[in-house]
Amino acid sequence: MLKRSLLLSVAAGALLLAACSEGGKPSFSAIDLTGADYAKDFALTDHNGQARTLKDFQGKIVVMFFGYTQCPDVCPTSMTELAAVKKLLGPDGEKLQGLFVTIDPARDTPEVMKSYMANFDPSFLALYAGSAEKLAAVAKDYKVYYKKVDGKTPGSYTMDHSAGMYVYDTQGRLRLYSRYGSGADALVSDIKLLLQEK
Repeated sequence: MLKRSLLLSVAAGALLLAACSEGGKPSFSAIDLTGADYAKDFALTDHNGQARTLKDFQGKIVVMFFGYTQCPDVCPTSMTELAAVKKLLGPDGEKLQGLFVTIDPARDTPEVMKSYMANFDPSFLALYAGSAEKLAAVAKDYKVYYKKVDGKTPGSYTMDHSAGMYVYDTQGRLRLYSRYGSGADALVSDIKLLLQEK
């Protein structure tokens, strides 16, 4: 009886492993978006006033997050996690480009965003759209939700928003969606897999 249950456990484990790595390829912790027909590029301006597209980061893993600088928890937690990922990657950290797209351009001026990025990693860039319409179009393309929530005073509002990170490979192809709270180790593992690809 013990032998049979042991064999069943081994068989179940083998099936789980097979499901996790189809065709011998390692599986990602994040949601695999390989082949997605959206979020293929963007045209935004960085906090230094430079126009940016994905082509500017060719050869790097790009991790993109939508948020706002006055966010009380999700945004600073996510950016801190991304900074930790860069450190955990060691020398490969230089192949990671963090991008923060503001959903609150009224308060997130280039100066504010530059200062905000410096809190996490000086190589990270904050990006903004030139108009409310352009921001809405980018958010729609990325399937990002955001909505202003009024506060007690006109300037004290908050923003509800999606909280995951989009990950592009070194060829500029959208590959992964990392859910909020997945942890730095999981993202490091996924980025290492992407860097190993030919």
